[in-house]
Amino acid sequence: MSSVLAWCSRRAGGLAMLSTIALSYLAISSELEAQRHDYKYQSTGSPSTPPAYNARTARAWVKLFAWYCLFIHFLVFVFPLRSCWAVFSITRSLRQSQRSKALRELKFGHRRRGSSTSLSSSETLTSSRDVSSTSSSEAGDLDIERYADGDIALDRVIHAIVIPNYKEEVETLRETLEVLASHAQARNTYDVYLAMEEREQTAVTKATGLINEFAKKFRSIDFTVHPPDLPGELAGKGSNMAWAARKLSEKYSLAQRKDVIVTGIDADSHLSSSYFANITSMHIAHPETANTTLYSVPIIFDRNAHNVPAVVRVADVLWSAAGMSGLYQRSTIAPPTSVYSVPLELVDRVGGWDCDSEAIGEDLHMYLKCFFALNGNLTVRTVLSPVSQTNVTGGGFGKGLPGLIMDVRARYKQALRHMWGALDTGYALRKVVEVWKERKHTSRAFRPLHTSLNDDSDSYVPQSQLDGTGSETASESGIFSDVVSDTIKEPDWKRIVYLFHRLFEAHFLPVQMTILVVASTLFMWVMDGAPDIHGINWIFTVCNVLRTLGFMEVAFYLFLYEGFHKICVETREKEMSDAGLIKGMHFSHRRLKTNFIDYIMVPLVAPIFGSIPCAQAQIYHFWTLDLVYTVSKKVTRRRSKSLTGDALV
Repeated sequence: MSSVLAWCSRRAGGLAMLSTIALSYLAISSELEAQRHDYKYQSTGSPSTPPAYNARTARAWVKLFAWYCLFIHFLVFVFPLRSCWAVFSITRSLRQSQRSKALRELKFGHRRRGSSTSLSSSETLTSSRDVSSTSSSEAGDLDIERYADGDIALDRVIHAIVIPNYKEEVETLRETLEVLASHAQARNTYDVYLAMEEREQTAVTKATGLINEFAKKFRSIDFTVHPPDLPGELAGKGSNMAWAARKLSEKYSLAQRKDVIVTGIDADSHLSSSYFANITSMHIAHPETANTTLYSVPIIFDRNAHNVPAVVRVADVLWSAAGMSGLYQRSTIAPPTSVYSVPLELVDRVGGWDCDSEAIGEDLHMYLKCFFALNGNLTVRTVLSPVSQTNVTGGGFGKGLPGLIMDVRARYKQALRHMWGALDTGYALRKVVEVWKERKHTSRAFRPLHTSLNDDSDSYVPQSQLDGTGSETASESGIFSDVVSDTIKEPDWKRIVYLFHRLFEAHFLPVQMTILVVASTLFMWVMDGAPDIHGINWIFTVCNVLRTLGFMEVAFYLFLYEGFHKICVETREKEMSDAGLIKGMHFSHRRLKTNFIDYIMVPLVAPIFGSIPCAQAQIYHFWTLDLVYTVSKKVTRRRSKSLTGDALV
């Protein structure tokens, strides 16, 4: 039974796609048959001969098809509406932060780039106590007055920053490290780990050169080398993160671990100093949930948007919209996109990152591991410090039509990799079964990641093996002296339902919507002029309205995005200027009047980078779960003037 569940769950997307096609066929064929029989039950008159038409069954298929169409269209209506609210609330918070910037700089004017002064000043300590006094443990609680300024940064909180990379250009990594090194707290709180791959022949030489260059700019900087072809592993960011996490885990004692936060970033990610300062603030402000919290952040593609085709640019804008759709104020379900932070104790609890084919989307997969390890009671907080990233490119800029094809092909490969993450829905289905089976057993025990007893990342230290029931007793029991034992809350089924709604949106909705738009059009064509004996015409009228409103909401999102993009680029440009890194940096400014072509591209983006790769991934899953991971090209540093929005089109 378990093997059948595992097989079906891994092909859930494909099975749902085939089921929707079958339902559409049955509804249309039933309607055609009903019209042929004039909507009446017909019998041959012979008791031994089956009837030619079963009106009751046909009516059931038609009504099920109509109501499912309505359900899918409602989800299509809700998703962009939530994205609009998210980008609006985030932009508003960023503007509030920007307006208070002058006051903060005056208050903390003694902090200067490159200063070795400890950030644990008496003034900072006072601020920390003030923040802690206003506690709020609700997931996703955004309070601009407390978190957006990012001024609280105590030295005791260590940020272990992991940069997984494979065949990335040295200049890309150097630029990312320069941005990190420009942060005032880098010397005191940043432990940087370059996660290299042994498959890259120059990995060690590259890492050693960068470490020698930046050795004095961080609390520490080191590198790990992930061996190839380990059993049960699939090459990719997840397996590299898993190896690096086990290695860095060795460097932190039991006393330190509660204040170590692991952050995974892409090789081209540019993070503001406020990102880590905000996390430190929230970690200190909420001690009761400090080690059961995952930190998500919005991303923005603002460096080479002027060098990629409009269809690729819009695809990335809508991808960031999907990521931001869960980051609105007080959201309890907020899966991260690319960049996120997890306390080391939470990494210990879940056994680190997974390495198999189902973990190719390591950001969502790690979120799911943490979510189910805590019975759905994972706290998620949004960091109001958007991460700058680069659009995927195939190197086609300035090469005409062949260049356009190169860039679109590169973006399609990334879209296929994103949609391959549909396997995570199957993983979540199996985990929720485990949660149900273990719903009455809430005692958990775990050890530091590098000292785990076996390679099963989903297993805990059995409570029966502990000498006693409490962590205090366990700490005295020989081999289990490093065990942490606690009790988690009972399953939060409401959050689990919300989670599956988001997974359905991400992995099922693109294909389901495409199938039903085509099928409903055919159905209405078949019904044209026929009597509405099923009473369903109003459903398809509502579907048309919801579909139209959905497109209008996407257009409204793009309008709101302009303000989000503007404030993010301006803030990063100022930060880079203050840090002395403005020369050679890329900034893609947008101008509303010159970006109408982006809006025109929206109807093309949805099928090219949404439903088609989603369908391809779900079909492929019937015979393979492995995807060959390819590294996308990144924009490299050039000593040139940044382009403005006039060059975007």
